Amino acid sequence: MKNLLLTGCFKYSEKQFELLGQLGYKVHFMQQEKDSLPLCASDVDATVCNGLFLSHDISEFTNLKFIQLTSAGFDRVPVDTIKERNIELYNARGVYSTPMAEWAVFRVLEHYKQGWFFKKEQDGGKWTKHRGLREIAERKVAVVGAGNVGQEVAKRFQTFGAEITGFDIHTNETPYFDHMMLPHQLLNLIGEFDVVVITAPLLPTTKGIISREVLNCMKENAVLVNIARGGLIDEEAMCDVLSSRKDLFAALDVFVKEPLPENSPLWNMENVALSPHNSFVSDGNNRRMFDVMYRNLKNFITKEE
Repeated sequence: MKNLLLTGCFKYSEKQFELLGQLGYKVHFMQQEKDSLPLCASDVDATVCNGLFLSHDISEFTNLKFIQLTSAGFDRVPVDTIKERNIELYNARGVYSTPMAEWAVFRVLEHYKQGWFFKKEQDGGKWTKHRGLREIAERKVAVVGAGNVGQEVAKRFQTFGAEITGFDIHTNETPYFDHMMLPHQLLNLIGEFDVVVITAPLLPTTKGIISREVLNCMKENAVLVNIARGGLIDEEAMCDVLSSRKDLFAALDVFVKEPLPENSPLWNMENVALSPHNSFVSDGNNRRMFDVMYRNLKNFITKEE
């Protein structure tokens, strides 16, 4: 019987534990990934985790053949080592796309419709109209990263009547995008977009893709939304640009360092909306994530038999 190591990065129900065991695994559980393993590392055949290998050396997992991540990104695992050892590696593709896409639309609408202003007036018992509201219809939206999350973002903004351009490593026709461009074209085109949403993975080639130069060239009154990884933006440059360009608005859910340090100037900027890496949270995630891991684990153990 193969040993399956589960961690507290996912909240399992008793029924879900039972279903995984019925696949033919001996299930072991550890709440905190930095804690001691409940079995020898060399006895682990498969694992569902997130940051397990940040605290435990993957070289000690000599029999490991399968890794299911509960994150969409691969930046918390030693990908090169995993490839060299032919370990099957899966991420949470599609699990968080819906809530993240909804969050991007929410933040833009919140700004365009002045949600903060009306809440403040309500708290003060004031009947105050605002004549500066905007609409998404006919706006130009850039989505940096046209993968699963990017497509869900494009789908929702397209429904509002926006024109959507995707920036990715290909220019193939992609669902929900009106146009596809390559990343190196972003600087020359950034000034055309009313909204820029970042959904790309953090890679050596994408780190700092939203540079000081890109930020300086953004369209007047543009909105920047980052729901991917903080390292995709030059954070120091962003602080400088947002301080000098009050017309820009940034909705940031991810940061280079998390939690965001208390001394970060971003906390006190009126043209910034912050959230604590929360855009992926949803009441539908548990069902989607379990469906993904169950399917992948079932296929894995079937192939191994």
